[in-house]
Amino acid sequence: MDPNPDTRRSLTFLLAGVVVFVALLTWIVGWALPLVIFAIVFIVMAHEFGHFITAKRAGMKVTDFFVGFGPVLWSTTIGETRYGVRAILAGGYVKVPGMTWTETIPEEEESRTYRSASYPRKVLFASAGSLMHVVMALLLAWAALTFVGLPSTSHVGVYDFTKWQGHKENSAQLAGLKVGDQIVAINGVSISSDSQLQKIVGHDSGKNLTILIQRAGHDLTLHATPVYGPTLTVNNKPLAARGYLGVSLESLAVRDSWYASIPGSFTEVGSLLGTAVHAIVHVFSPGEFSSLFHQVASPAAATNPKNQLTRPESIVGVVRIAVQSTQTGPGDLLLILMAVNIFVGVLNMLPMLPLDGGYVAIATYERLRSRRGLRYHADVNKMAPVIYAFMGVLLVLFATTLFLDIAHPIANPFH
Repeated sequence: MDPNPDTRRSLTFLLAGVVVFVALLTWIVGWALPLVIFAIVFIVMAHEFGHFITAKRAGMKVTDFFVGFGPVLWSTTIGETRYGVRAILAGGYVKVPGMTWTETIPEEEESRTYRSASYPRKVLFASAGSLMHVVMALLLAWAALTFVGLPSTSHVGVYDFTKWQGHKENSAQLAGLKVGDQIVAINGVSISSDSQLQKIVGHDSGKNLTILIQRAGHDLTLHATPVYGPTLTVNNKPLAARGYLGVSLESLAVRDSWYASIPGSFTEVGSLLGTAVHAIVHVFSPGEFSSLFHQVASPAAATNPKNQLTRPESIVGVVRIAVQSTQTGPGDLLLILMAVNIFVGVLNMLPMLPLDGGYVAIATYERLRSRRGLRYHADVNKMAPVIYAFMGVLLVLFATTLFLDIAHPIANPFH
């Protein structure tokens, strides 16, 4: 390890600065923003750690492992690797010599370069960052299922009560229902969906219903009478012709045992993977770029709820929505961090440089073109126009989403 006292001094100042910054940020805006920033930085560095550890295990030489970009705030050398922190915490990087065939490498170090590694080791190294995102998503899913619970459509609960004009309390409130109660059964019929509950209540206006609920782990039996809709007024309008209790419903979170959460976490992540693939196809479609340009030019389009529902978000938007999710507890935050991991992992495996998937694609192409005793070397320079065009698309996507997230942020879905 670097014994330089200046290095230790700079590390002390850096850590002190981080502590002061986090303390001030917490004091000014609360704990949620520092927590989300820390989570995002951790996700980024876990991605880079995936590359780092697989390179080390594969015998490659790792010369740099840095948090951030730009000017160096602190660094130290351990063995052959320089570790450090740079000023712009917008990512990180791991440097392994020989990522291209045009790079000049001393002959004695050639055997430990990326380009000299076997095909499986190249693919594992390039894919390791995205694999780490999948691992983190699985751990987050397991934690959510075990300690918080995820919304289950078969567990119907009371989210809120509807105010009936001229009534101090509605039927549900008179019966003793409370927010968070799970409605287990009505007149002996098990309730497994909100539509099923609405159908029973709608057909039985004026009739006394026996409602079995679960509250804080205990079963309770209550009695309520639905009221005929046209006799009620909400927001100065009569309700439709069916029975009402006056409740808004939600899917309640259900927790699993630690061992049952293992297969459940794979199911959740598998579902997110499918969603992420579909979302990325949508994001890179001509129609979505046309929509983004239209929203940039038109504030009315940018604030349209329909457009905001499908609009991709920049890192600013992701941080904002993650902070907003803390208003409803840890469950939604864990879900958002899961989605971030899966989306970034899938995006990063697109077969185009400078993304990791581009290196996998090139390594695969070289492997297919190689013959016994003759290793094919791909000329990446020939792909330069395509690479620059793709980077231009990424830049446009970054710029438009960043502008929209600052000028016309998406409405808080947790409010």
